[in-house]
Amino acid sequence: MSHVEITDANFQDEVIRSDVPVMVDFWAPWCGPCRMLGPIVEELAEEFKGRVKVGKLNTDENQEVAAGLRVAAIPTVLFFKQGKLVDRAVGVNPKDALRRQMDRLL
Repeated sequence: MSHVEITDANFQDEVIRSDVPVMVDFWAPWCGPCRMLGPIVEELAEEFKGRVKVGKLNTDENQEVAAGLRVAAIPTVLFFKQGKLVDRAVGVNPKDALRRQMDRLL
């Protein structure tokens, strides 16, 4: 497992104060499309290891961050650079599209 578990409690440290860009997958265990996106997120985490931090935030257990970032539907993937939200992808996006968004973080 190459991703970091992101929670309401560690969001500031893991994402906002991260010294590398961060991609966060907002998901829930009951969400079918989220389960489809999961393996893609893991593959990208491996591919970008050391260059982009990849995290997953369970919206059932961590509603504060999701609400604050206006995550209305899952799966939603948010991209952060230097602590700022710079891009988002809603729904199950192809791996190539997410890879391009990650490349733009570098």
